[in-house]
Amino acid sequence: MIFIPLPFVETLFLLTMLLQMHRRSEDGLREHPLFALLIAAYALQSVLIGLRWGYGISAVLPLQAVLATAIATLAFLSFYDLASEGSIFRKWTTWLHCLPAATVVLLRIVWPEPVGLFIILVFLGYGAGLTGLCLAGPDGLVSSRLDGALRSYRSLQLTAAAVLMSAVADIAISLDFSWSDGSHAGEVVAVGNVLALLALGAAASVASSGATVHDRDETEPTSAIAGSAPEDLAATAAAVDALMQAKALYRDTELNLGRLARKLNCPARSVSIAINRVHGVSVSQYVNNFRIAEACRLLSETDAPVTSIMFDAGFLSKSNFNREFLRITGTSPTLWRSKNHAALMA
Repeated sequence: MIFIPLPFVETLFLLTMLLQMHRRSEDGLREHPLFALLIAAYALQSVLIGLRWGYGISAVLPLQAVLATAIATLAFLSFYDLASEGSIFRKWTTWLHCLPAATVVLLRIVWPEPVGLFIILVFLGYGAGLTGLCLAGPDGLVSSRLDGALRSYRSLQLTAAAVLMSAVADIAISLDFSWSDGSHAGEVVAVGNVLALLALGAAASVASSGATVHDRDETEPTSAIAGSAPEDLAATAAAVDALMQAKALYRDTELNLGRLARKLNCPARSVSIAINRVHGVSVSQYVNNFRIAEACRLLSETDAPVTSIMFDAGFLSKSNFNREFLRITGTSPTLWRSKNHAALMA
């Protein structure tokens, strides 16, 4: 009977996620290249784990070390891009993130002993960086579509935890080799990495589905509408209110915080702080308030299907639409329509 290591099965799931990403957009994987590369790296690492621990092929270890470092780097850059108002590839500092993988290659050639320790430090560093992105909350992901911001944020949290846990697992493996000649290393790697890579692949797929493409003509905001003073925050919040009502931007399913801020020509963080403090809600909840109000209007004034109204109001996700509708109205769209129709008939 042919033995197929579990990591190979996991690779099929990860490749399926890549295929789904490709089919979601006309541009395919080029729309979100960092997340596509990240999932592809997960898939390749899963293959290498299967070869190493399933068939005992130790020749893949050098590539595994380099790829592990690249995965930590790609995980951070993918979400850092989601948290940036413009493309991170326009910043020369982005390319410095190639150094960790290059350093591993160099160390493997000239001084292999500290490679393991260096990889642990890389994972701890990028884990800390991802945790830092988490501290900004869902509004920190300014390039994430507002309809999917919360899902992208949960994916960020999962990725941050997994990267940090990978460092802890590597430390545990090192200790196992020191104390018991690695007698438990195989089990730790097989179970830990299989579960981690599958979870990370799912997280990257979900996060990429909520990401929007950076506009080609993006420029850094030059206005200083919003400061930290209460009057500045109130002025910014009022400007956002006027823009939302005049332009009905909430109907744009691809709307994100960065795009909203550029309409006002002020920094995304300023808009986020103003909405948070003046209205007491997140940016996604603020925009969804407008979307649900529009949905209620359409439900009461038209006989259009609920799904059609969901899209017209600016939602792409049915689960998010139903959750936000319940948060704001306390009931479902169907029940709300029936109650209001009954009230009108009476």
